[in-house]
Amino acid sequence: MDRGHGGAVMATLRKRALSIDTTRTTLDGKANPEARADGGEEEEPVSPTGRLFREPHFNCYIVCVMGFGAPVDLPATRAGVAATLARHPRFCSVQVSDELGKEAKPKWVRTTVNLDDHIIVTELDLAATSADPDKVLEDYVASLSTRPMDHSRPLWELHILDFPTTESAAAAVLRMHHSLGDGVSLLSLFIACTRSAADPDALPSLPAAGRRRAGPLPARPRGRGTALAALALWVLSLLVLAWHTVVDVARFIATAASLVGDERTVLKGAEGTEFRPRRFVNHTLSFDDVKYVKNAMNCTVNDVLLGITSAALSRYYFRRTGDSDRKNNITVRSALIVNLRPAPGLHALASMMESGKNNAARWGNQFGYMMIPFHLAKHDDPIEYVRTAKKVARRKKSSMESVFTYWSADMVVKLLGIQAAAALCYGMFTHTTLSFSNMMGPTEQVMFCGNPIVYIAPSTYGHPHALTVHYQSYTNSVKLVLSVDEEQFPDPHELLHDFAESLRVIRDAASRNSDEAPDGGFGRT
Repeated sequence: MDRGHGGAVMATLRKRALSIDTTRTTLDGKANPEARADGGEEEEPVSPTGRLFREPHFNCYIVCVMGFGAPVDLPATRAGVAATLARHPRFCSVQVSDELGKEAKPKWVRTTVNLDDHIIVTELDLAATSADPDKVLEDYVASLSTRPMDHSRPLWELHILDFPTTESAAAAVLRMHHSLGDGVSLLSLFIACTRSAADPDALPSLPAAGRRRAGPLPARPRGRGTALAALALWVLSLLVLAWHTVVDVARFIATAASLVGDERTVLKGAEGTEFRPRRFVNHTLSFDDVKYVKNAMNCTVNDVLLGITSAALSRYYFRRTGDSDRKNNITVRSALIVNLRPAPGLHALASMMESGKNNAARWGNQFGYMMIPFHLAKHDDPIEYVRTAKKVARRKKSSMESVFTYWSADMVVKLLGIQAAAALCYGMFTHTTLSFSNMMGPTEQVMFCGNPIVYIAPSTYGHPHALTVHYQSYTNSVKLVLSVDEEQFPDPHELLHDFAESLRVIRDAASRNSDEAPDGGFGRT
């Protein structure tokens, strides 16, 4: 999808009557207090974060474009969705309010799922799909950001686009309301719906979780003096953690309260950007190149992606503004989503969908935010972007900012109500510049309901940022996805190219430094 944009998507969707099981709700749409969901399973309240996503300024959706390696097998897709997604408790429930005269406190109530309402096979202009299929797919996905979703039925849709593009033989777009769950949970659920292409009966493999180790493990303390030194270091680390948390929390509160904020640049959207149409563009990056830089810099994949983002935003900013002063160093901040709940296991999610009931897999929205600075600058050495990102990431790891933001939002909802929490969250978004996220996907090729997947490109819209940067790994590639306000970014493909070019020059610089190192390793950082 690296082609030019513009023009209206030529698609006619099939219209169908709504299907909601009113036997579990009253005629006015309120919950029936005498009825329980799914023949005895208790109704579940919508989480505070899920309620936040119902607010006008945060009516957020997740869109995930899947490229298939073969034409869509529609019967297999319908059967697979019926046996997986449609059986998940969230995907077969609607949000129903059960209070009058007070702040609405919605609950999840089970309803009947009519697959014809959720699996939408598009009818497209054959001439347009033949002339420029990439543009037609891109325009179609963009058009979804202008279409409201009917809250009287489960809040998800699967759009089938059965025509070949540059990267795939067909595509599907899964659109979900963000109140269904956080990004990590929803990605885990999606992967639990897939099967290994090598073994159709097996769940796919995911990257092993692990922590980066900067150096050798410290020797086990020997003697009283060594033990005291270790205790002193532990106390010092706690003090550093506490100080960094206080500083970050103070900055977060000042930002949410509109006391400080990013200056207006070509990257920052105007007020009301959350209501404007969005365009989604993506590009495939080499995971081998990312890992090469990671190994050369002795850092993490996330450090490299942060460095690439900083370099790309810098290239775009200085080109758009025409600023040639190399001494200018502008800082813009990103709202980085941090998942605070362990990702549900694939087997637990598969079991949940098979049974259609909640199990040990915890579900919902449980995440905090941390504000990550991106420094827009011109560096003679491209590696400097990764060095700076590595320092920023290391600093943020020694802070409890994300835990505080989740806890404080939860307390504000309980004490002051959802609208007060939404106002604070809106202040944080409108006084920062962009959103950033990075998630790891399967390490092997997978099948979704009988369809081989060649790429996964998730993104989001409906929040007050004109730019969202998302990285999604899959097999040996990384999909970069940009969600942009079309008014603020009339040239999203140029920005996309800046990311690809930034990875290339950083990778080349890492290779040169490695060749120049006397011992054959990477030079000093």
